[in-house]
Amino acid sequence: MNAAAPTIDVASHTKPYVTYALIAINVLIFGAVVLQAGGFTNLGRSTIMQQGALISGGGFENEYWRLVTSGFLHWSVTHLAVNMFSLYLIGADLERLFGRGRYLAVYLVGLLGGSAAVMALEPGLKATAGASGAIYGLLGALLVVVLKLKLPATTVIAVIVINVVLSLSIPGISLLGHLGGLVFGSAAAAAVIWLPVKILPPEKQTYQQVTKIGWYGLTALAVIALVIGTSFAVEASLG
Repeated sequence: MNAAAPTIDVASHTKPYVTYALIAINVLIFGAVVLQAGGFTNLGRSTIMQQGALISGGGFENEYWRLVTSGFLHWSVTHLAVNMFSLYLIGADLERLFGRGRYLAVYLVGLLGGSAAVMALEPGLKATAGASGAIYGLLGALLVVVLKLKLPATTVIAVIVINVVLSLSIPGISLLGHLGGLVFGSAAAAAVIWLPVKILPPEKQTYQQVTKIGWYGLTALAVIALVIGTSFAVEASLG
C-alpha cells in the first residue's frame, strides 16, 4: 500500500527553540561587539565586526567564513531589534511547519544566498552585515508554503513588496542581500515541498524518500550559494 508522506509537518505545540537560539546567538554576538567597540557609537571598531562582516568588491583574503558570520552581525541596536523581531514573527511558525532541522537549513540557505548575491553583484568596496538576507529567505519560504497550502498570498506578497521598497528607499540597506536571500529561501522551501513530489513517482513518495530528496535539494542550494560567494571573492581579490 502506498504511503504518500506529507511534505510539511505541522506541530502546533512545538516550541520554536531554533528560532529562540538564533535570536540569542545574534543578541550575544551583538553584546560582544558593543563591549569590544567600547559603546554603541562606532561598532566598526570591534574586531569581531572587522573580521566577520562581508567585504564585497575587494575580496577578503580567503576568509570565506565571512559568508556566514556576516549574517550574525548588526550595525546598531535598531538594526538588531528590527531583524530579531522579524525573525520571531516569521520564523516561529515556519519552524513548526518544517521541523527544526529543515527550518534551520532553509534559514542558512537564505543567509548564504544573500551573501552570494552581495559578492556577485555589489559594486565597489563595501562592508555588509545583518540577518536580513536569512530573514528574507524565510519570507520567501513563507510565500512558497502559502502557495502550497493554497492560502491567500496577498498579505505575504504585500509584505515582501513593502520590504523591497524600503530596501530601495532607505540608504545603507543591502537590497542585493535581501533579494539573494529571498530567492534562495524560496528555492529552499520549494526543495522541501515541491521537489520530492515532482521527481518521485507516487508509489515512491514515502516519508523517508520525500525527506531525503528535500535534503538533497537543500544541500545543493547551499553548495551553489557557497560556490558563487567564494568564486566572486577570489575574482575580486585577483582583480
